[in-house]
Amino acid sequence: MTSVTYFDTLKRDFCDVHITEDGIDTVTFLEATEGLIKLFDLLGSSAFSVVQKDMIGNVNKIRARYETDYIKNNTLENLVINEQKEKKRIATEGLEFTSVALRRSINETTEELSVSFTNAYGITLKPFHSFVIRPVFALAMKACPYRVEFFKKLGDDQARVNELYERWLAALERIVAQLICFYEQGGYDKGF
Repeated sequence: MTSVTYFDTLKRDFCDVHITEDGIDTVTFLEATEGLIKLFDLLGSSAFSVVQKDMIGNVNKIRARYETDYIKNNTLENLVINEQKEKKRIATEGLEFTSVALRRSINETTEELSVSFTNAYGITLKPFHSFVIRPVFALAMKACPYRVEFFKKLGDDQARVNELYERWLAALERIVAQLICFYEQGGYDKGF
């Protein structure tokens, strides 16, 4: 019998997010991102509540925008284009930071999570944060659990955890890369 992992508990995996020539499906993206937010619970520190709250707020903003017109906002790209027309901005903060931090945590097998997350924060979000917000995030990064504890929380069968983690993370990275490319090509403020 296969042991249950964190990835088995997700309502939607990033691998299941629909991507078409029109872009990244808004609904499946939101469902997968809700699962990502739950990952921060495994980090076991109240310091990460600020990161979770930020991402929950962003999911709520995207969902509210989507619900204004299901057809026009069917993809994240269309949602951004429609917001630009109205001088508004999509909130997808945290995705690039999270994908970079999680990639480091799987690639750098001897690096503690606090180092992975701190380095990821420095190259993704920190340049956009004020001097007031930076210490809050710095504290959260230091509050990461030890790497071995975190991976145990992902599941007992570490070989299976690593396989599912890699697949899930690669899908998240594809989504982030597509969004970055879209923002750069359109001259939009990427906001994450």
